[in-house]
Amino acid sequence: MKKLTDIEEIRAAIAESDAVLLYISAPNCSVCDVLRPKIDAFFAKRYPKVARIQANIADTPELGAAFHILSAPAILLFFEGKEFLREGRNVSLQQMAQKVDKIYNLYFED
Repeated sequence: MKKLTDIEEIRAAIAESDAVLLYISAPNCSVCDVLRPKIDAFFAKRYPKVARIQANIADTPELGAAFHILSAPAILLFFEGKEFLREGRNVSLQQMAQKVDKIYNLYFED
């Protein structure tokens, strides 16, 4: 997962990529620290065409307002710059996969 700290870099990454996973964490968030590597590995294996970026709300405080983040971690998935999925603190990888499989397979169908 590529770490970005500038809100304009984050917006550019979302706008320029076909599909982007944005993982937003907060300092001293144990759930954030445990969940990030799991989400990263899951997406790298199952959805290799999705660009993965991470940002910390402390490093980029504008994230809260820009993406309406109320708690961390926040997992946002964008296709063609539009938000498709938003998950929060209690994440089920199985349930997330059911939602993502549909759009991913349609979008990246061979």
